[in-house]
Amino acid sequence: MALRLLVVREHSCLELTRKLGARGLAPEAIAGALDRLIDAGALDESRLAAHYVAERAAKGFGPLRIRAELRAKGLADSLIDRHLQPMNDLWPEVLERTHVRRFGQSQPSDRSDYARRARFLEQRGFTPDSIRHLLHLPD
Repeated sequence: MALRLLVVREHSCLELTRKLGARGLAPEAIAGALDRLIDAGALDESRLAAHYVAERAAKGFGPLRIRAELRAKGLADSLIDRHLQPMNDLWPEVLERTHVRRFGQSQPSDRSDYARRARFLEQRGFTPDSIRHLLHLPD
């Protein structure tokens, strides 16, 4: 059953534990199955993190949101950091691409427009400093 779930998409151990538990499997059986999947290489949280970071960044999400989503999947902070770190130089580009896709090339016309854009980008998971750097507050 766990292997069928992994065929559809990568899962973390926590996600599989929850899904298999909801289907009524005993915790001991779940732990044994997960150990066998890890040993066989079918379950790899590092692979999940790498794939997830790349996919979410391509969709215009920032590091704060991706970190929160991976934590919710039960991944360790050290693993998350290892996969977010190489993207540090690319986040400004992802932020700009996300802004242009949503708002076009123009800069905010007034403070309310600035605030609206900043809220959108913060919800996407970008840091306030990076947003301030991208958007220039209108005078």
